[in-house]
Amino acid sequence: MENPEKNPPENGVEEGFISHLVELRSRLIRSIVLVALLFVGFAFYARELYALAAQPLLTVLQPLGGKMIVTDVAGNFLVPMQVAFMAAFLVGLPYVLYQLWSFVAPGLYAHEKRFALPLLVMSVLLFLAGMAVAYFLVFPAVFFVMSRLTPEGAAWMTDIGKYVSFVLVIVTAFGLAFEVPVAVILLVKAGLVGIGQLREVRPYVIVAAFVVGAIFTPPDIISQSMLAIPICLLYEAGLWVARFIRPSGEANADLMSDAELDAALHASGIRARDSEAPNPQ
Repeated sequence: MENPEKNPPENGVEEGFISHLVELRSRLIRSIVLVALLFVGFAFYARELYALAAQPLLTVLQPLGGKMIVTDVAGNFLVPMQVAFMAAFLVGLPYVLYQLWSFVAPGLYAHEKRFALPLLVMSVLLFLAGMAVAYFLVFPAVFFVMSRLTPEGAAWMTDIGKYVSFVLVIVTAFGLAFEVPVAVILLVKAGLVGIGQLREVRPYVIVAAFVVGAIFTPPDIISQSMLAIPICLLYEAGLWVARFIRPSGEANADLMSDAELDAALHASGIRARDSEAPNPQ
């Protein structure tokens, strides 16, 4: 006769999974609510935020008598609101990442927390640094070059929606490009590649950096180099930091005693040590 009661271990696993989903939902709701509140506050200053985002181009256009135009019916309203939402997301990003960390951290070992938390902070700072480089260095240089290449008698004007899309692509590309050291450290930490292998592929990384620069920046050598050169330098910085990183497999082996390692290997059907039994014949 079958027992009508469910298997307790299965119930425990199911309840644990549901509790994790509930916690994840609550943390996502908190993050969305914060970003929404920030957006409501920034919406009152949407015009000022757009002016700040457009300042690099306006600085070049105004002396030439150029200006930015609106071609969409609701573009004069929607584009500043888009900038306000981007600002709200950036300001709320630390809180969003904190909620993500609070959800993931309980499942990590102590040594994994000591490694993951500084890496998370570093990735945020590098992303913001990439955006700052794009805004303060790349945009002025790119727009200056474009102004000098404008044909005689042509009025240089652009739609505000296309400009914001251009800015979003460039700052995102630079923000992600500045994450190269984080990617290198993660690859070494996971044991997927070694530092020697990463050094061997250095020429291919340089070529790939200039290809990425050609794809995501305007077609001039200055803007392409301003993206490719930081990628190469940050790749070297990641290699230098990775010298002090031990692959996770080696770290876990050090944390386990010989008896624990033998027990784990026997549990998986592998004998940790060769102990040949004497032949009975």
